[in-house]
Amino acid sequence: MFAYSVILFAAALILLVLGIMLDRGRTDLIIDYHQTRVRESDKKEYGRAFGKAMFCIFLTMTASGVIALFGESKTVVLSSAAVLFVGLIASIVWIVKIQKKYNGSIF
Repeated sequence: MFAYSVILFAAALILLVLGIMLDRGRTDLIIDYHQTRVRESDKKEYGRAFGKAMFCIFLTMTASGVIALFGESKTVVLSSAAVLFVGLIASIVWIVKIQKKYNGSIF
């Protein structure tokens, strides 16, 4: 489970950096067609909202990786996977809501 944790921590670190950049207004990191209908006046708020969702993914991956460090028992593995699954689903739902609010639709 150590390799699993390292991979999650590395991916989480990348998402943390992206989340910070989005939170500071770098909406150019989001694919253009996902922001075709986002008003220019809302771009900063859109980036902040998207950045917060990225932080949620970062926290989810970090928590799952920490749980995985407790061993390889069935309980630990299932707990780690459950935290990752629930956190990613919640984050994706949050991102969809952000897209609908600022872009009018998902695409």
